[in-house]
Amino acid sequence: MEKIIISNKVHYLGTNDRRKHLFENNWPLPQGVSYNSYLIADDKSALIDTLEFGSRNDYIESIAEILDGKELNYLIINHMEPDHSGMAGMLLHRYPNLRIVGNSKTIKMAETYFKIPKEQFLEVTDGTVLDLGYHKLNFVLTPWVHWPETMMTYESTDSILFSCDAFGSFGTLDGGIFDDQIDFEYRYEDEMRRYYSNIVGKYSNMVQKAFAKLEGIPLKFICPSHGPVWRENPGKAIALYNKWSRHESVPGVVIAVASMYGNTEEMADYAARLIAAKGIKNIRIYDVSKTHSSYIISDIWKFSSLLLGSCAYNTGVHPMMANLCHELEVVNPKNKKYALFGSYSWSGGGVRTLEQFAEKMTWQRVADPVELIGVPDLAKMEGFRSVAENII
Repeated sequence: MEKIIISNKVHYLGTNDRRKHLFENNWPLPQGVSYNSYLIADDKSALIDTLEFGSRNDYIESIAEILDGKELNYLIINHMEPDHSGMAGMLLHRYPNLRIVGNSKTIKMAETYFKIPKEQFLEVTDGTVLDLGYHKLNFVLTPWVHWPETMMTYESTDSILFSCDAFGSFGTLDGGIFDDQIDFEYRYEDEMRRYYSNIVGKYSNMVQKAFAKLEGIPLKFICPSHGPVWRENPGKAIALYNKWSRHESVPGVVIAVASMYGNTEEMADYAARLIAAKGIKNIRIYDVSKTHSSYIISDIWKFSSLLLGSCAYNTGVHPMMANLCHELEVVNPKNKKYALFGSYSWSGGGVRTLEQFAEKMTWQRVADPVELIGVPDLAKMEGFRSVAENII
């Protein structure tokens, strides 16, 4: 393959995965995902993160071709998940004297996976500098963005931030590798937010702490482990992460509904029409049984308000709504206005269970729940007028 140069002696060695259906066996990948690895071929060489095992057949050979007979000196592991470190074993087999670079938590994890002597590890902390020649690598520990051992590597000569999962995105790189080669808003922004809200969002306070560590550092390039490399406008990626990690949103309403026979869904449509009549244009209705929770959570992260509605199911909430509530409790989006609704035939429970969930969240309730028995009619749904009045 043609060599892709990011900057002086810094090579992109990524690949695309269009076969995997679920990232971490959980998040759908309709547009695939890229795995990004970076090789610095200086006086001393360093590989920053590897690829998921088996994702690129010529990976080891490509590294050897760039090194042109020289040894690979360092493997820097910013994060231990297999989509970052999965090829480490093959690299150690090819380069038995390879030094593994990581922080104390990385080394503890790596010992259990790679079975190599402790003296082969090089432990780094905040501010440690690894001199490769022209390039100088500085290490920034960013714990819980999104694992306890996660860190970033900053190359100070050319101002390159190898940011690990931060600033990453779902979606393959279809020809364009860099942000100036793609239509980011059309192709990647939603998938970047879905990645953030579902995988990193729980640790938003730690993202803000990472920003504090990076404050004042010049950034000409941001090289994440997934998604496009930022060279034209790295400030855009930073601005989005800053916005999302501060739980800032835009006006709009997400309506997530669980309906078995159509009654609760009819309530959702009626509520949406009343809200639209108030001039609100950004309204999204999701059937939780058809749309994976990650897409719903992504829009909940984006918009300011949400309605949750469920039919009663075995005197509780519908199982698919229960799944969404569980995921919301995990990622914990903040600063939301909300309302609840539901229906039942012979016994309630759906709305009551939603109320129990909502009590755990730090959201603002704007109206009393709307719950009805049997077929919806205008009289039974009068409470939605108060919802529409106050939801934005």
